[in-house]
Amino acid sequence: MPSTGDQKIDDAADVRNYFLKLLEQDRDLSSGIAAIKTLLMILEKKQFDTIHILHTTMRDAVAAMRNTDLSIAAVVSGGELFCRFITLSLDDKHMEECRQIMLHRGKIFLTKLLNSRNVIAQQAKKFVNDGCRVLTHSRSRVVLKALISAAKNKEFHVYVTQGGPDNSGAQMVSDLEKAGISSTLILDSATGYVMESVDFVMVGAEAVVESGGIINRIGTFTMGLCAREMKKPFYVLAESFKFTRLYPLNQRDLPDEYKYSRKHLVDVSKVHPQVDYTPPAYITLLFTDLGILTPSAVSDELIKLYM
Repeated sequence: MPSTGDQKIDDAADVRNYFLKLLEQDRDLSSGIAAIKTLLMILEKKQFDTIHILHTTMRDAVAAMRNTDLSIAAVVSGGELFCRFITLSLDDKHMEECRQIMLHRGKIFLTKLLNSRNVIAQQAKKFVNDGCRVLTHSRSRVVLKALISAAKNKEFHVYVTQGGPDNSGAQMVSDLEKAGISSTLILDSATGYVMESVDFVMVGAEAVVESGGIINRIGTFTMGLCAREMKKPFYVLAESFKFTRLYPLNQRDLPDEYKYSRKHLVDVSKVHPQVDYTPPAYITLLFTDLGILTPSAVSDELIKLYM
């Protein structure tokens, strides 16, 4: 099979296969970053006669990547932000000149986002103190990065929920122990029991919505409820490409394609959702590559991103 660098992109199946191959080659790659890399590759390899054709091609590519069994939240937000950024202010220029400008912008955009975890980790590690106890949900790459950064000069303990249905919390515990960080794997249903003994909660997010709330692995909302009831800070770590133009008011407002895998969309009554919505009232702070934000500040940042 050809490498991702040599693979032809002629139709939706090619786009989807290239996207999935990127994720297969790098297990720590976010689906949002993989989507942006795929769009950048299309921009490099294909010729476009007009901006309209380019927009249509990119939109079709995002649709192809959404047509997988992966969580699509970061794919949608990352794709929208990428296309928005590369096509700003391109009036009165020839198409090839536009394409070169867009390629340059796209590479800058990707480079910045690839460093976002490091930026967030540097911010968040300051909140991890010697001897503290942290609760996190399942496996989050950016949370793992922050905890490893904090552990360079501090000792602390991390409680990690199993994170059903795939139990990826076990991988998180393994990653933490390899980094020399003391950790305990707990049942998802033990969140309330453990909450009274921790100092704060630190979770990732699959998407940050306009209200400042988050979409994340199922069980995050339950953790937020417990944290607020027991007056524990609830911190969210999320890259800016996960900021999305959604405004859910409750769990039912989340589109089904966000909550269920593609194969289950035919009949969602017999399966459980993969994600839930945690409203901003349950979130203390969001650590992002745009800075440390309160939930109420998210809408302002979204306006700046999409202006």
